[in-house]
Amino acid sequence: MNNKSVAPLFRNLPILVLICLNLSIQGQQISKNDLLILTPNWEGERFEDGRPKVPDEILNRMKFVTLEEAWSVLKGENYTNQFEEGWITINPDSVLVGRALTATFMPGRPDVQRVINQQGQVDGRIKSQNSWPIDMLVPRDVYVVDQFRAHIDGPTIGDNLGNSIYAKSGNGIVYNGAIRDVNGLKEIGSFTSFYRSYHPSHHLNNPDGRLNTTLVGINTPTCIGQVMVIPGDVILGRDGGVMVIPPHLAEKVVKISEVIRLRDMFGHQRLREQRYTAGQIDSRWSDDIERDFSQWLNHHIDELPVPKEQIQELLKTRTW
Repeated sequence: MNNKSVAPLFRNLPILVLICLNLSIQGQQISKNDLLILTPNWEGERFEDGRPKVPDEILNRMKFVTLEEAWSVLKGENYTNQFEEGWITINPDSVLVGRALTATFMPGRPDVQRVINQQGQVDGRIKSQNSWPIDMLVPRDVYVVDQFRAHIDGPTIGDNLGNSIYAKSGNGIVYNGAIRDVNGLKEIGSFTSFYRSYHPSHHLNNPDGRLNTTLVGINTPTCIGQVMVIPGDVILGRDGGVMVIPPHLAEKVVKISEVIRLRDMFGHQRLREQRYTAGQIDSRWSDDIERDFSQWLNHHIDELPVPKEQIQELLKTRTW
């Protein structure tokens, strides 16, 4: 490894060391200042805790984005580790969209468990550690949990906490571990969720007895499989997969998806009408087809599944 490749790592060390020091002092929740450091590209509104707050309007439109469309945009921006597959799902025909609130569990360790419990009392937290992040959820959040794929005696979420999650967020979970009470969770109407496995046991959290999970991070960077998740990232879960979208790219993902959707609708209609051949539509469009597309947009602007304002904005940028 040459000096040039090593240099960026050492440049980031002071920031990473400061974050670790702050976490050790404040308990397991990241500070607002550290979260600002980790999300420098977001220029919009934030929650009080520093999480980027992607507008509800963007989240509403994100529900129509396909994983392929989001993946293409993110890859073009050099974000190549944003997709994770291999999930079991609750309500698999639904789409999960929201802002990430994260939690990270590690294998239980008594001395650390006691320290975190003591810090939780100082911070005014109640009940056991697995409920602390859930108490922080707000509408449109997605609870994103790394629980190191814990299975037997691993589940920290069942139907009681599932109902609490849904009541607070109106959303479901992305859970890198086992859950329990699946039948009860399925009874929650729109609890669209992605998890790794099922087991009827529950986690053990007694530092003086049986212990297998310790909560080490709330709203800290976490990991679900091969994807890093930063608090405030936009979660898009559908068709068995989960895409994690950095907040500063969420609007771009939505807008490009809408353009693709409109072009597909136009192309499919013209193919059914046999106005153009498959070769003409499935390759770079001629000026005549582009001109026809602009006229089609104008004619159908009030009935297309894209906000009228966005179509008008698109038409302003077109020369046909």
